[in-house]
Amino acid sequence: MAKKGLKIIVVGAGKVGDTLVNRLADEGHNLVIIDKNAERFSQLENQCDCMCITGSGASHEVLQEAGASSADLFISVTESDELNLLCCTIARQFNNKLATIARVRNPEYVSDVNYLRSRLGIEMIINPEYEAAVEASRLLYLPAALSVNSFAHGQAELVKIQIPEGSILDGKTIAYLGQNITNNILIVGVERGSELTIPNGSFELKAGDIISYVSTRKDNSHFLRSIGFNTRSVKSSLIVGGGTCAYYLADLLIKSGIEVTIIERSSSRCEELCDLLPKATILKGDGTNESILDEAGIRDVDSVIALTGLDEENIMLALHTKAVSNAKAITKINKITFTKAIESLNLGSVIYPKYITAERIISSARARQATIGSNLEVMYSLFNDRAEACEFKVKEASRVTGVLLKDLNLKPGMIISFISRDGKIIIPTGSDQINIGDNVMVVTTKKGFTELSDILR
Repeated sequence: MAKKGLKIIVVGAGKVGDTLVNRLADEGHNLVIIDKNAERFSQLENQCDCMCITGSGASHEVLQEAGASSADLFISVTESDELNLLCCTIARQFNNKLATIARVRNPEYVSDVNYLRSRLGIEMIINPEYEAAVEASRLLYLPAALSVNSFAHGQAELVKIQIPEGSILDGKTIAYLGQNITNNILIVGVERGSELTIPNGSFELKAGDIISYVSTRKDNSHFLRSIGFNTRSVKSSLIVGGGTCAYYLADLLIKSGIEVTIIERSSSRCEELCDLLPKATILKGDGTNESILDEAGIRDVDSVIALTGLDEENIMLALHTKAVSNAKAITKINKITFTKAIESLNLGSVIYPKYITAERIISSARARQATIGSNLEVMYSLFNDRAEACEFKVKEASRVTGVLLKDLNLKPGMIISFISRDGKIIIPTGSDQINIGDNVMVVTTKKGFTELSDILR
């Protein structure tokens, strides 16, 4: 039976709001959008079925018109952190059971997140720039990977790599991999050209394939070394662009003992960064200037992260890095259009802050829809939004608990990727079963799962 969509109010129809509204509309929710600029509504109204209200999300009258008293979820993603916090606080006055989410980006608020959540009753405070920085830092700790997603509170990782020419995996089946190299990883997806496969044991891997697999961090390093990949984390990073995301990333890297150089155009921002990051090297200049990049050591550093405010500049920086250096390249892309074209450019690892924001919020919305004893804890879109990785917490008995996995009548196009039990990660076989208290991750091409029982036919 189809689940009833939530009534969701979104304040802010800018770039993040636009992305979020479209994703939530695809999930089947009833949407009300509030923004002071009515011109932003024209595209949204054409793309999805939603109610649009012109005005301030902090206005009592506007929130009353939007139906805040009967809403299930309230999300404020305007450009102002303070306005987002205020909107959520006022919305809660209409309905003390209303779940609220605020986008807050200012580094000054990072240390106050727990205080703000508890005092203002906000369910989630999300910082896209910080989340993007965390994702970039994961990649720098494992530079062989194209992407790294974390599950089970960091105990398990979903890693994407590309099989190079001459790899020992070329021409080998997944069954061979398990019998002869390691049985402690599980390949959950293979991208070959435009085709995506959730493979079985007889699937034969080829050079050029992009594989995504699940493992523990320890087993992951062992696997990568055994197939000839470098598992050493980077020792030096060049960050081009000195914005908020760059600050967060530099701070994380410096605390891990990584040398950081930042190139930033603005003199005043350079001065701020010098005060905020005394252990970093701050260079004033145009990060798209080849001589400045050479001066900053682009040919010698272990990694280059393009974090300017312009996607075009970031893409060119990544291509230049690939041409002149062996450094790990990471590119931040703000717009989410032309993703197929971007992927064809071989930029290395690409980070989309707006996707990260949308995924976190959609996870929260789905968790509120769950009706059985399992909650969605984490969700990531995979393979250019053709599949999802979902982690569920099993809270009570259901049709999926206490049954051998081989006896479950699973939907096609999905795989149970790991079971986390008592602090240990189990790469499951048909003889394992799901118990109350477990965390379970599934990868599926059937999107929209809100609870673990959705895996059954």
